[in-house]
Amino acid sequence: MNLIYGEDHTLYRNEDLKIGVLETGAELCSILNKKTGREYIWQADPDVWGSHAPNLFPVIGMLKDGVYNYEGSTYSLPKHGIIRHNDQIRLKEKTEDALVFELLYSEETLQMYPFKFAFRITFKLKDKILEVKHRVINLDEKPLYFSLGGHPAFNILYSEGEKIEDYSLQFDQKVDLTTEILDRNGLLGDQTAKILENEQELMLRPDLFDKDALIFRSIKSKEVTLHSKTEGAILGVEFNDFKDLGIWAKPNAAYVCIEPWLGYTDLADASKDFEEKAGNEVVEAQQDFEASYQIRIY
Repeated sequence: MNLIYGEDHTLYRNEDLKIGVLETGAELCSILNKKTGREYIWQADPDVWGSHAPNLFPVIGMLKDGVYNYEGSTYSLPKHGIIRHNDQIRLKEKTEDALVFELLYSEETLQMYPFKFAFRITFKLKDKILEVKHRVINLDEKPLYFSLGGHPAFNILYSEGEKIEDYSLQFDQKVDLTTEILDRNGLLGDQTAKILENEQELMLRPDLFDKDALIFRSIKSKEVTLHSKTEGAILGVEFNDFKDLGIWAKPNAAYVCIEPWLGYTDLADASKDFEEKAGNEVVEAQQDFEASYQIRIY
């Protein structure tokens, strides 16, 4: 199949929504309501946070001391891995309702991540639901270790006069949520904070992310809905294939990230052995792994 080159790509043959994806990083950059003109994805204001919805692979967050060890060698990976900002990703396939992007291993990736792989991400639009499907293909003769996640940022403050406190995240069930607080190196230590206790609604507020992201490992809830006091449900994110969840924004920013994760940043006491990295997934030689989440627009 021939690769299709381009800077950004759209799906628009849908009565309700139009989506846009940047080829660099295969980054979702727009979910536009065709009837109202409303944009749901944060538009990457560089003075606040210059991204839309990065894809996280094969690590999420930071590595301890920025490195990991594998088979007697030491490697370094940037924060959130090698997909974000990557200009080697190409559109592999386009149909009326789907975009498929791919990154194949290369000599450059092998210097940072010594595994032969194909990373594919599909954006499939049906009615008011966007499915984001990840496929990790192990092309190697050994097990492949990785973490995987999404980082979509959704706009808030749609109406004049609204405040951050007018928005909330509602879970699909009552939950007890304790976040693990990142240390100054971006790692998970022993410090925690209680966020919800047998509750279903998390109110947004300007200081909620003063200590960085809220990180919920092995969360029981599998759907989060963004609500406003004036409009009710705005959108929902369903993440049945993902064990963990991050929620984040820059303090006082007019967006919130709802981040399905398989994995998380390194623990402060991590051994740095990649085969032992907490939260990692593994796919055996010549096998593949799939995980999807869905964004529903109300």
